Amino acid sequence: MNDISRERSSELFEKAQRFFPGGVNSPVRAFKSVYGTPLFIEKGDGCFLWDADGNKFIDFCCSWGPLILGHNHPSVRENVIDAVEKGMSFGAPTALENELAELILTHNRKVEKIRFVSSGTEAVMSAIRLARGYTKRDKILKFEGCYHGHVDSMLVKAGSGLVTFGETSSAGVPKSFADETIVIPLNDRGAVEQAFKQFPDQIAAIIIEGVPANNGLLIQNKEYIQFLRELSTANRSLLIFDEVITGFRLGFEGAAGYYDIQPDITTYGKIIGGGMPVGAYGASAEIMSNISPEGAVYQAGTLSGNPVAMAAGIGQLSELLRPGFYKELNEKTAAFVASVQQYAADKEYQLTVFSIGSLFWFAFTDRNIQKAEDIDPLSMDKFKIFHRELLNRGIYLGPSGYEVGFISSAHTVDTLENAKRAIFESLDVVYS
Repeated sequence: MNDISRERSSELFEKAQRFFPGGVNSPVRAFKSVYGTPLFIEKGDGCFLWDADGNKFIDFCCSWGPLILGHNHPSVRENVIDAVEKGMSFGAPTALENELAELILTHNRKVEKIRFVSSGTEAVMSAIRLARGYTKRDKILKFEGCYHGHVDSMLVKAGSGLVTFGETSSAGVPKSFADETIVIPLNDRGAVEQAFKQFPDQIAAIIIEGVPANNGLLIQNKEYIQFLRELSTANRSLLIFDEVITGFRLGFEGAAGYYDIQPDITTYGKIIGGGMPVGAYGASAEIMSNISPEGAVYQAGTLSGNPVAMAAGIGQLSELLRPGFYKELNEKTAAFVASVQQYAADKEYQLTVFSIGSLFWFAFTDRNIQKAEDIDPLSMDKFKIFHRELLNRGIYLGPSGYEVGFISSAHTVDTLENAKRAIFESLDVVYS
């Protein structure tokens, strides 16, 4: 099959390289892990994208997750237009903040008070500061394979040894920042216990993605998450769920509701704003009382509670509360995943489609994967071919084999049938 035309996208990318580092404003967009130059997107509608060359794609990236209703959903669009007509930023409170907060808190048993910010990274940064301020401790325990935005202390990787201080994985992050971060493997109870013995009364919080989904889909057993809950409580540390991906995606209460486990602090991302730049962090009223101006932990933002983002969030989350929304979405995803898995099994292809809720991840292996170290880097060679073949057949996945895919309510059964055929053909090429 011939490659799709990228003439216009290539021209735009060449121009972009004069303006931006690497020609992009976020690294993965550069298509370094796959074939060809980045596609420049012109529009999206429902579950479809169109690029600058007029190519049409079924979109399984969904702006990296927040577009759970698909592109250009009328409830979100009309709310945004109404808000824009009244003004786009005031740097002052609006009733829309109250309305969105009430919508969230009334239907989320895991959070009593929240604060809106402008991104998932900012939410995590604020949650870590809150944990440190509340516990009067400095160290944070995180897991290999979990991504928590580009916060300095979270841009670390494990050093040698079972329990280590993190080593900086980005230039510009001082070693002293990384030294406050302890990095251990996922799904290893002994490592967590050892960390608390090695650093008694020093760990402010354990932070984990609700379901690790930035370095493959590393689904953890409920028993392990419950173990983290119990151990952090026993050591007077906090448990932070980073639900930037899973919040409002697995269900309205996210992974906390899915596992029925109460984190101390939860962070959310752009899904609460229908794709607008927004995030939030929340906790009990008692913990949140430590945030300025009520408490001594300072956090502020001119665009926090931006009225356009709040309006978009009201439109989106109101739709998610429709009876049966998640049941229908998750069942549709499960059927899609099962069909792909069955095809691979029938063909004896080494492929496992990991899935939870409406998230899925293609792993070119027949092994169960629950840790970052379980992912074979050589499998990314297969994903590279797979990605190119899918694009040529009108399927858009994120341009990295470590990233997950998303299904939205806009993906119809017929559309998913078309997508499956393209996936089957692409797998045949990968394994030919």
